[in-house]
Amino acid sequence: MGLEAETTCTHSGKCFAVKALLESSELILRGALKRKLPITALKNVTAEGPALTFEAEGERYTLSLGESKSAAWAKKIAAPPPSLAKKLGLSETAKAFVFGSVDDAELQAALAGHTAPKPAEAAVLLAVLTSAAELTVLLKAHGNSALPLWLANLKGAKSPLGENAIRTELRNAGFKDVKTCAVSAALSATRYVKAK
Repeated sequence: MGLEAETTCTHSGKCFAVKALLESSELILRGALKRKLPITALKNVTAEGPALTFEAEGERYTLSLGESKSAAWAKKIAAPPPSLAKKLGLSETAKAFVFGSVDDAELQAALAGHTAPKPAEAAVLLAVLTSAAELTVLLKAHGNSALPLWLANLKGAKSPLGENAIRTELRNAGFKDVKTCAVSAALSATRYVKAK
């Protein structure tokens, strides 16, 4: 979850009322001035008292956030975003058993070096679901295992198995959803654990 503030933005010598949202990969300005600025495009970021000042695409911006908020926003902008592997909780000691195939390049990169050959050696089970039949097979294979599940699916209306259908099926099977994350432009994922 990002940071947000109703504030003013000074840009090109004018002051605009905006809602500023600082997400993990972009800074969004809504209101009288509209911008979507990738975090990687923000340069010369400084917190000077109540003002957060930065440059993007050759233009200078100043957000009036207050002293503590401007410092917090500058710190978040300076921190590199977590890798997909980190978002999924994967490491050398916390590996995923992959159920089925993974064709998504970003997910393949996140899984590199973080997969277990057997469920018994894994911290989580991960699957990319493209049909209700795959979900049924996965749940049967999972059985009574205590392994959490990361279930990825295609985003948008064209998805043959949407997030809501997966959530309903998992809740009916005794799971609860505890976390979501974007995987790539095509995929999003939700983490499920057995409800207690």
